Amino acid sequence: MPKLRILTPAGASFTVAGGGYGYEMEALEGLDAEIIECPASEEGFIAAAKGVDAVYAKAMKFTRPMIQALDKCKLIALGTVGVDYVDVATATEKGIPVTNCPDTFIEEVADHAMMLLLAAHRRALEQDRMVREGRWSEGRPQVLQVPRLQGQTLGFIAFGRVARATAARAKAFGLHLMAHDPFLDELSISAHGVEPASLSELLAKSDFISMHLPATPEAVGFLKEHHFKQMKKTAIFINTGRGPTVVESALIKALQEGWIAGAGLDVFEIEPPKPDNPLLKMNNVILSPHNASASARFDPARKRRVGQELALVLTGRWPMSCVNPTVLPASGLRRWQPVSMDRGPNS
Repeated sequence: MPKLRILTPAGASFTVAGGGYGYEMEALEGLDAEIIECPASEEGFIAAAKGVDAVYAKAMKFTRPMIQALDKCKLIALGTVGVDYVDVATATEKGIPVTNCPDTFIEEVADHAMMLLLAAHRRALEQDRMVREGRWSEGRPQVLQVPRLQGQTLGFIAFGRVARATAARAKAFGLHLMAHDPFLDELSISAHGVEPASLSELLAKSDFISMHLPATPEAVGFLKEHHFKQMKKTAIFINTGRGPTVVESALIKALQEGWIAGAGLDVFEIEPPKPDNPLLKMNNVILSPHNASASARFDPARKRRVGQELALVLTGRWPMSCVNPTVLPASGLRRWQPVSMDRGPNS
């Protein structure tokens, strides 16, 4: 029996089921380790948790009782940017490092954010529908009401890696860029050719507002009804971050009442959205099923990163990206990085 045991819930995945663990095991080759599966439920996980050396967390909630049941665990490794499905506070109490993949899908999400912005701005879905329904003559009159993109303002709420990559793309379209991020100093924002702004200033001046907050407890429900009322009536709201950072009923009301002109959404408050969600029936909203990070390299890249983090910790070294770094000094792991680490979701 292998000496090192890595526990993961069976079938819980952000991608297609199956496929094995070949990519993860590349970095673990040479170690006496194996990835073992348990039922994808709280009870099933707790029953299997005793004695495992690490956890490979996938697309299910990892609750306080589940983490408390870990008596030997050295790492909880996530193959995602977001960490909102894991009780990081309990892991921190137990001194267990939690890792994510903060830099693996940046380009894909930035591409997707620009796609939603452009499609919503040029009314792409409505134009497509007009052609398919034989309403050819209606297309040009609609787009004649759309302002030129160049010279308009794109505002970012939070200015982490994805926002910065999106900003680089938006510059090529001639957009003026603003950002509000209370955790960054103004020079860190302006160094990217982006104007620092207060939240109220950004909401009032932006033609497009792109939401990039991670779903931390402090950020849940961040954007409320009064924020949408501050936006331009012509504004388009884009969210490729996390659905719960926006009070969805407020967004729906803003669209219904004409406080804003449209939206492009990859994320929702409840996923998948319920069939009676009004967003599903709005012509001025373009939607995607929380897949902004997906591409042909998605699975290999994230799985290899998980394997690398597991291999580092199971051989006694600090991980590359720890979302609760305060646990590391007392972890018994050896710091090896030649440069400081970027840490945390959406860092």
